[in-house]
Amino acid sequence: MFTPSLLHSAEKLLALCTQKDITIVTAESCTGGLLAGLLTSIAGSSAVFDCGFVTYSNDSKTELLGVPPELIAAHGAVSEEVAADMAAGALEKSNADVAISITGIAGPGGGTDDKPVGLVYIGLEDDTYSHTEKHIFSGDRESVRTQAIARALHLLHEFVSDGHY
Repeated sequence: MFTPSLLHSAEKLLALCTQKDITIVTAESCTGGLLAGLLTSIAGSSAVFDCGFVTYSNDSKTELLGVPPELIAAHGAVSEEVAADMAAGALEKSNADVAISITGIAGPGGGTDDKPVGLVYIGLEDDTYSHTEKHIFSGDRESVRTQAIARALHLLHEFVSDGHY
């Protein structure tokens, strides 16, 4: 289901989190739970993976993660602000140490001039740090989603290994 490269990256992240006693929560929209699925496909992931939220609709972002509907209305579900709030909400509603969120437009439709297909925001949050990234990935729907989870893994690994814990 997942490429050997993605599985290797996930294994490295989980080993590092286990070593540092760090737990993860995911909040995903355009990836539909793929990041959570990747992490939990690895034996022993329960030691560091707390839970995952798949909040595909705007209502679920509000109901499950506490993202204000006014924020979504003002900036759109695919925005830096919503990605940050998704990560913050996931962290607050879980027992995890760090949250990662993904929201974007995977395509093939749904893009606009301002927000093209491939636009993805990734948010990362812990109790003292908040970071978001904007990416415009290329390729088809599967490729955009795969690139998004690969980048999220990389971002988590950088964060955990850079001594934030």
